[in-house]
Amino acid sequence: MTDTLRTPPPAAAGQHRLPFTLDPGRWEAERSRALRTGHVRDHTCTAECEPVLVYERTRWGWLAWTVPGDGTPPDQPHQIGVLTPTASRMQRLSLRWLTRHPAQRLALAPTIPGSLRLSAAAVALISLLAGLFAMSHGVPVDVALPGMVLAPLLAEHLPGRLDARAREHVRSVEGDGACRYLQRLAALHTSLVQAAAGSDRYELRRSAEIGQHTLWDAAGLLQTQDTRSAAADLIARERLMVQLADQAAQILKRTPGPANADQARKPEQPLGPYPPGLRPAPHHTLGTLSLKEALRMPQPQPGPDVRTADVYLLFAHEPYYPGPGTQEINTTVVTADTLLHPQVQQPDGARIHDLLTRGRQPGEIIPLATLTHELNGGADWPTVGDWESVTTDLLRLVREEECNALSLGLPEIARALICTGPHSHVRTYDAAADQFIAYGPTERAAVLAEVDKFLACIVAEQDL
Repeated sequence: MTDTLRTPPPAAAGQHRLPFTLDPGRWEAERSRALRTGHVRDHTCTAECEPVLVYERTRWGWLAWTVPGDGTPPDQPHQIGVLTPTASRMQRLSLRWLTRHPAQRLALAPTIPGSLRLSAAAVALISLLAGLFAMSHGVPVDVALPGMVLAPLLAEHLPGRLDARAREHVRSVEGDGACRYLQRLAALHTSLVQAAAGSDRYELRRSAEIGQHTLWDAAGLLQTQDTRSAAADLIARERLMVQLADQAAQILKRTPGPANADQARKPEQPLGPYPPGLRPAPHHTLGTLSLKEALRMPQPQPGPDVRTADVYLLFAHEPYYPGPGTQEINTTVVTADTLLHPQVQQPDGARIHDLLTRGRQPGEIIPLATLTHELNGGADWPTVGDWESVTTDLLRLVREEECNALSLGLPEIARALICTGPHSHVRTYDAAADQFIAYGPTERAAVLAEVDKFLACIVAEQDL
């Protein structure tokens, strides 16, 4: 069998991980300006602080970065704005208006609250001089005086009205979880925009258009919901974006013909990093012969009442980064006995443990989606336990290093396959060939076989 899993193009991975990735000198210039004119983010910041933001404009919107006081560049935007996919020229100009440098304000007096825009004060002075000049040349006072009063008022309040009008065509999100998720989608979309800009291929232009709509929809979801409640919709959009980026990379590389297609579709990177305390095992590429032999090998199936303790639970979760500069973690494997941990919600964990260990092969890796399939497509989960709370507790144990685990960063198609039942299919659209590609039970088995190889290397050195 051929491994059909793909990964995003390497160029996309580095986009927007740091401010002004393609122009580091711009970040230094903006940072110097921020140190002179605004409040940078440091250990003295409180919830009321308004640190200066550095806006990085893109073709699809902007990323707003804070300036850390320690001199290091931030690795996550404070805010991300996405422009409407059907933006007109005027609406694109409004994007530059929203990302302008913040207005300088003058305090009225120590005892008087509030402040005045520097531009409004300048307009007030100019209107005063112009009004006096006009009245000295015979312009009636009842004509000159209203203009002298209205000009500074407009300079003070009109920008706010224009801001509100411009924001009607932009969706912006803030918060660590929302920005981290949209940051990944933005990096993928930027690779699509760059590919379309340097080519006249219809497929690339269409991919960039679909990517803009996908980014816009994701921003809308994150404006109204948190990443947990919108996880299913967000994963679907991220999966689509990864597929578009992968297809664009294949088009740019002029995908080889059928004779070399198998080689072109092999994964280009390992499944992901490992948790602290476990040494990384060498990466293995799943070969055609090894998988076929594994599928042909007869395995005696134990009875439904036989318990097998040496079983592993595999579950996907909201992606996170274990540290600066590390790869994304989006899937975790733990031993079945971890479900019995006292910090896991009980008796739910024990009931899921009973279901997980009944009638299994020793060393078998059981995805959570397989349990859902066995429970009548999830309809019987309420009789077993709250799997969402249990997996949340398991992930917290792993991140706090209270238990050993195999932490993985699966490619999007591989992750989608282990999130579906053993007989389900995942379909992707290949824009270059104008056809759908179906991934099913065979490819899912390939993913589990590759995870099993990683797990076997670790267990051979240290039991989980």
